[in-house]
Amino acid sequence: MTEKFYDGEFFNIGDTLECGQIFRFRPYKEGYLVISGDKACYAFANGSTVAVISDDGDYFDNFFDFNENYREIVDFALKSPFDVLKTAAEKGKGVRILRQNKEEMLFSFIISQNNHIPRIKKCIERMCEKLGEEKSFMGEKYYAFPTAEKIAEAGEKFFEENGFGYRAPYMVRCASEILNGFDLDELNKLSTSEMKKKLLTLYGVGPKVADCISLFGYHRTDSFPVDTWIEKIYREDFKGQLTDRNKITAYFTETFKEKSGYMQQYLFYYKRSEGSEK
Repeated sequence: MTEKFYDGEFFNIGDTLECGQIFRFRPYKEGYLVISGDKACYAFANGSTVAVISDDGDYFDNFFDFNENYREIVDFALKSPFDVLKTAAEKGKGVRILRQNKEEMLFSFIISQNNHIPRIKKCIERMCEKLGEEKSFMGEKYYAFPTAEKIAEAGEKFFEENGFGYRAPYMVRCASEILNGFDLDELNKLSTSEMKKKLLTLYGVGPKVADCISLFGYHRTDSFPVDTWIEKIYREDFKGQLTDRNKITAYFTETFKEKSGYMQQYLFYYKRSEGSEK
């Protein structure tokens, strides 16, 4: 087991986890138990640093994106002509984009469609408990994310009975497509636009889900997922007139280029936090 400490100026563990990009974490001791794939870590604020305890330090170094220079990213936002982005980056500078398991992101964001975060988390946790391998970390029981094989074998009825609603066939058919040769690793070789087109061929994957998988599963930071919170900030703060989400995505990616994903997270964090305070 390793314990590592990271500068907390550009790493707020709570803000990062609560920013809609990850669904498998829970309060634990003074911080959070964070689960990714079949691995877990304990992360908590420790003065001006964040401590991460795990059995695989290299995995979580990559997971929390510690090789990226977030000072440069925040500076980019602060130099933008948009006051709302400057405010969002100042308040959310501790948000990092996680480098997550590709298969887990595919199924998690299929579940996220027209759904709210507490229910998404419950669906995922229920699936992991029933289909994933039981594991233990620091005396805490958790479950690995199930494989595509386990998801396909479970069948649509399992997902219907466990509250997945109309997403039940999406889960099973996507899992079957992976088992029949849809190689998620091969997408690494594609440009982001080509990756998105390929993801859209999967049953149940729409544009927003494809953008989320690209950003949170492949770290394609020239992606910009648009949901209700982003639409709200687009209209209220950017004074945008577009109504088509694909066009709103294009507007932001053309504006922010390869830093689009980071800007999306700052804006999402800010608008959601602002909404919860009202």
